[in-house]
Amino acid sequence: MPDLIAQGSAPEHRWRRKLAADQTYVLGRDSGFWSAPWDKRISRQHAEIGWRNDQLEVRRLPAARNPIFVRGREQDRFAIGPGEHFVIGETTFSLTAEDIRISLEMPQPAAEQTFSADQLKQLRFRNADQRIDVLSRMPEIISGAASDEELWVRLTNVLLCGIPNGLAAALVAVEGEGDTSTVRVLYWDRRQSSERLFQPSAKLIRQAMRSGQSVIHVWNEADRGMGGGGASDGDWAFCCPVPGKACRGWAIYVAGRWSTEPSGPAGIAVASLQEDLKFAELVATTLSSLREVRLLERNQASLRPFFSPVVLEALAEHDPDEVLVPREAQVSVLFCDLRGFARRSEQAAGDLHGLLRRVSDALGVTTRHILQTGGVVGDFHGDAAMGFWGWPFEQPDAVARACRAALSIRAEFAAAALRSDHPLADFRLGIGIATGTAVAGKIGTVDQVKVTVFGPVVNLASRLEGMTKLLRAPILLDAATAAVVRTQLPPGQARVRRVAVVKPYGCDVPLEVSELLPPAVEQPELRDQDIAMYEAALESLLAKDWQRAFQLLHQVTAEDRVKDFLTVFIRTCQEHSIIAAHSLIAGDRVCCNCAVSVTDVQFVRWIIDRGCDVECSFTHVFSSCILKHIGIDSYFSFAPMCLCARARSY
Repeated sequence: MPDLIAQGSAPEHRWRRKLAADQTYVLGRDSGFWSAPWDKRISRQHAEIGWRNDQLEVRRLPAARNPIFVRGREQDRFAIGPGEHFVIGETTFSLTAEDIRISLEMPQPAAEQTFSADQLKQLRFRNADQRIDVLSRMPEIISGAASDEELWVRLTNVLLCGIPNGLAAALVAVEGEGDTSTVRVLYWDRRQSSERLFQPSAKLIRQAMRSGQSVIHVWNEADRGMGGGGASDGDWAFCCPVPGKACRGWAIYVAGRWSTEPSGPAGIAVASLQEDLKFAELVATTLSSLREVRLLERNQASLRPFFSPVVLEALAEHDPDEVLVPREAQVSVLFCDLRGFARRSEQAAGDLHGLLRRVSDALGVTTRHILQTGGVVGDFHGDAAMGFWGWPFEQPDAVARACRAALSIRAEFAAAALRSDHPLADFRLGIGIATGTAVAGKIGTVDQVKVTVFGPVVNLASRLEGMTKLLRAPILLDAATAAVVRTQLPPGQARVRRVAVVKPYGCDVPLEVSELLPPAVEQPELRDQDIAMYEAALESLLAKDWQRAFQLLHQVTAEDRVKDFLTVFIRTCQEHSIIAAHSLIAGDRVCCNCAVSVTDVQFVRWIIDRGCDVECSFTHVFSSCILKHIGIDSYFSFAPMCLCARARSY
């Protein structure tokens, strides 16, 4: 395939691109790989080109401000063949059919010398100003490349600019070892078009890669035109390996001619090339360094989905082993769970991929806000996600960060619920946040590890999330988190209220549970006086003043569904008190025909403590477990879905 060469007014304003058949490209000042950014007279997208039927078809785009000249005339649409060119602004675009082929048979060089890096370091440039000027601009020139292909283009331009007698430059790659190794040309360019075939010497390249040092070959005048790569395209050639793992197997190859015939033996000619070779080695070293940085950035990008930004920052600044080693830290843990996942899974049995996309989008909302507030995504549990703050760096405002994330997650899902066509419209969630000491870092086994957090505080956050459905509160906090919120977050950012004092299953100590609420401006239906009224009702309930608690709860706005839990609790307690009183007066067994709840358990314990027998009919699926929990040591089937039990004195 032919190549298109762009050449601007300056030597470094140049590139060479290979044209693929039946492919369309856009030339412009800002058109990606085919850009000519140095020429302001070229529009951002100036012309459309394509190689078809052995010719280059060119069409000026309507947005182009300046004309295209071909064969001395202005043309908007035309075709050219190899050897022809067109001009836009100060840039000439030439079509060439020049080719390159690795030469396996080379004439014996008249002179050959190998140079180590230390030898070349001691060499001083005679025209230091010119060389240093090119080298000083090289990092900027090369680092601006968006791809490896663009990097190779810029690299050869630097070589041709910095080596005046160089006619052609190439970046080659060697795969394998010895004389059977494969040599590939990654990219090449020459200073000007030539009918001569550019044939880099495979012998020279393999010799340089085998030794790991730069090698120069010089040919006699009698060898010119004998078909060898060096002789056909120049009087000399050198090859220097590119160091580093990021450029493994790469080498720079440059061939050229003398500006004037060297006098004396060939060894003197070799000495005159040492400065050019040193320049090429400096280019190779810079290329290696830039590739190492690019590879590191690429590796970090590939790791980004596996590590939170705050963890990547810590890994970049400190030893990974020190960062990831498990250690105790004061953390705030957020546990977020999507509601109704099992039901949706059954409904979407025929479109599990679609369900996965929706669930991923929903979890993406959670993880995005965790990361934006400087948190770490610790784990996923089905349709639930866990994040935490306070590691790997200490975060004195970890609680505030966790709460801001929770409120942002709630707000986004609430906004989605207002739009029936939104993919997240029917998702509901519960969030639990707990604060305490935990072990954070690389946790797992010798076979598999994950960066997460471990400890009772994680279990507590999960339990709080599980209670959100029962208490009808989207976000629940433990007492430690709620206390910090009251001091660190002003009412204009968040509000908090005590909801209940409960004793979760498996816990020996009662737990004070609070709700995290958005500011009044975002939830005006729940006023600050409603929050104060609810907390007053809770205090009355804890003091067993049920009547006052019931009255206060009825003064809270009807839109507050959280109060329903306390209302039902009070009613159940009142009913059981009446039943118990009448039964004790009559001396009868106490009978309770209702589904068992936490209140029922407390009531039965109260009856048993007084030495009474209790007979209960349970219709709850967990009745047998509850019977065991309250001390009933024998029970038997009384009727379908019904249990009758005789209690012992407790």
